Amino acid sequence: MDDDLNKKNRRTGYIILALVVGMLALTASSVELYRLYCKMTGFGGQAERSDTKTTDLILDRQIKIRFNTDVSDNLPWDFRSDQAPLSLKLGQEAAISFSAKNLGDQPFAGTAIYNVDPPAAGVFFHKTQCFCFDYQLIGPGKEAHFPVIFYIDPSLDKNPQLKDLQSITLSYRFFKADSPELEKALEDFYDAKNSGTMSVKIK
Repeated sequence: MDDDLNKKNRRTGYIILALVVGMLALTASSVELYRLYCKMTGFGGQAERSDTKTTDLILDRQIKIRFNTDVSDNLPWDFRSDQAPLSLKLGQEAAISFSAKNLGDQPFAGTAIYNVDPPAAGVFFHKTQCFCFDYQLIGPGKEAHFPVIFYIDPSLDKNPQLKDLQSITLSYRFFKADSPELEKALEDFYDAKNSGTMSVKIK
């Protein structure tokens, strides 16, 4: 009888131990899991991520697309858009690029977070290729180029909230990889999603 009781106690102890270890592992990996989620899906104020263009419909209505670039203070990079503002028809695909140069005397790695303004347009802004949320390493004095392919879903034209929309700004901000600033930015994204806030500031 005592042996059976001891076996049950040991089994219960193993189950509890496994649950504790699993919870600790999930907590430790939550930022990386969330980073992958953001990269693949996006949410309010962020462009949607897809592997292929999902529509062949192109409307005559045009939207001006502007590009904004920023770098956190602890990352010695010059980061800019290679593309001037452009006018794009709804459903029309565009290929652009961004460039970053390491101004430091040693290699530096960065990770970019993106956002779309106005936030309500984010769900209609589809990127089929993007460098955001990836680990980017640039050597001292070296330059890297990052392509982006995107289109604006023609269904935006049916959204009454955006009937007068004339321009969209796609913003990227590079943070030093594995830095507290990057982790804080990712946490802000997570908090904004949970609170239902459509406007997500990257700073």
